[in-house]
Amino acid sequence: MQAKTNDTTTTRGREAEALAARILERHGLRIVERNFRVRGGEIDLICRDGSTLVFVEVRLRSRADFGGAGASITTGKQRRIILAAQHYLAGQPDCDCRFDCILLASLDERQAQWLKNAFSADA
Repeated sequence: MQAKTNDTTTTRGREAEALAARILERHGLRIVERNFRVRGGEIDLICRDGSTLVFVEVRLRSRADFGGAGASITTGKQRRIILAAQHYLAGQPDCDCRFDCILLASLDERQAQWLKNAFSADA
């Protein structure tokens, strides 16, 4: 039964990332990369907003028992995202960047919350 739960979670995660990508594109961002992985970290979406690179974490939490989607982005998770971003930036020309989050309580776009500059690599 565990495999079915993981399959459902993976499918819902992909759907959440696709929804987030549509929201971002509708607001003029261009998706550059999806699911960028390095040892120790992953970035769900990497986008261009003009000349700024935007590293986006997508979180879907249908229950708020432990604080919902926003609370699930712990300082440890932020560090892993920053680590992956540093690896990505090592192969890029010098540019501005920011870390955004798309928070979802369901796969309903009307309830999506987009946090620009949600955290910083300086923290």
